[in-house]
Amino acid sequence: MEESMFEGGFGSPGPEDFANGAAALAAGLIREAQSLSQAAASLRSVAMSNPPGVASGEPLSDIRRARMVLATAGEAALRAALALDAAALLGEVRSTVEHAARIAEAAKRVGMPAATLAPALRAAALDFRTDDAAARIAASTLAADLCALLTQTRES
Repeated sequence: MEESMFEGGFGSPGPEDFANGAAALAAGLIREAQSLSQAAASLRSVAMSNPPGVASGEPLSDIRRARMVLATAGEAALRAALALDAAALLGEVRSTVEHAARIAEAAKRVGMPAATLAPALRAAALDFRTDDAAARIAASTLAADLCALLTQTRES
């Protein structure tokens, strides 16, 4: 190999890599939403009594426990909805700042701070299911930038 081949160095991820990275983040958010919605459904079923004739499973007798379980189920369902909304938004071609603003608006609609989505974005960037290194770098960069902007939105 010739040394002159690498004189210019290596470039950063290109537009296609960022599109692939955004798609991978969206897929990760959809997986997170699926987990959250399953948790919400399970929690809700714990709080409800079984119909007559169905064995096992008594309703929670302590109202405080039932309220906590139902509140947690509602929170999980809202987080799932927010993750799905953010996944759909990442499918649109926008700047990171515009994505963050739209995600912050979606969070506001469900009554949550924008930074609520930051852990799910970070997890989606880590749960990358391809060997495309440039897309992985782009997804990590996008997730880090979005998290910084979403956290900044909360602080301002």
